[in-house]
Amino acid sequence: MNELKIRIDDAELINKIFGSLDRNINIIEESFGVEIRERNDMINISGDRCQEAGKVMHDLIDIIKADENIDVQKINYVIALNSEGKTYKETQLSNSIICFTHKGKPIKPKTLGQANYAKAIKSHDIVFGIGPAGTGKTYIAVALAASAFKNREIEKIILTRPAVEAGEKLGFLPGDLQEKVDPYLRPLYDALYDILGRENTARLKEKEVIEVIPLAYMRGRTFDNAFIILDEAQNTTKEQMKMFLTRLGFGSKVVVTGDITQTDLPKGKKSGLKQAMQILTDIKGIKFCFLKAQDVVRHDLVRRIIEAYERLSAEEDTEE
Repeated sequence: MNELKIRIDDAELINKIFGSLDRNINIIEESFGVEIRERNDMINISGDRCQEAGKVMHDLIDIIKADENIDVQKINYVIALNSEGKTYKETQLSNSIICFTHKGKPIKPKTLGQANYAKAIKSHDIVFGIGPAGTGKTYIAVALAASAFKNREIEKIILTRPAVEAGEKLGFLPGDLQEKVDPYLRPLYDALYDILGRENTARLKEKEVIEVIPLAYMRGRTFDNAFIILDEAQNTTKEQMKMFLTRLGFGSKVVVTGDITQTDLPKGKKSGLKQAMQILTDIKGIKFCFLKAQDVVRHDLVRRIIEAYERLSAEEDTEE
């Protein structure tokens, strides 16, 4: 059996690597089929894939020494990077800051996919962020919108979403228009509260510097010097997508986010996001960013669920 030894003279560092109840180490052992033990400031890795596991361990050591925490999501991401012949250090994610929350906490991309997405938004007028739930598509877009506003690069933030969810109609919901729409736009509000603060968001919303509106109410308007985000775009029709994209004015930026695997449109209606992917990919100034399961930053089970559905989808496509 192959064996690899890593000497670490820092007991605190060893504790952080192993995690509570050896949770971190268990993930690595399961991923590579190895056995990891610590004794006398020495970490022993035994098994056929000990060299691969060792590279992940060295990556985690670098992350901890850079004063970053490690968790299940980050460990799985480091493992995924190593499988592609990359290291976390090479991604330079530790040095990337999107913006700061209202409490001064830096918001950084957690994966290379997120970093590339953020970079694309900064350098293109229209960006499509397409990927599964939990990849930070909406949060990163709102963070960059807030950052652009703070830096006086734009004068207005427009957040919109098609009010289509699991076949429900707005007319059947209680309350006035705002009360009907708010549940659909809650993820956008949550991101704004985190970055700008609840009171500041409310004040800017009252001044109409921030507008959170259903997609249908954007018709006939043009937005100059604005950062416009369309969330859950897989639920737009072809007509709605065309209408939305043509709202772009001078000095503005548009971000469209969506997950093409979770469309709630009525049967027979084609998604405007899917059509946009077919006809707009070659237009200069428009960038499509595709986030993957490995970019998921929620509970690890979310990533596994997404991967299971992706395998099922691939099998069904093969059968057809």
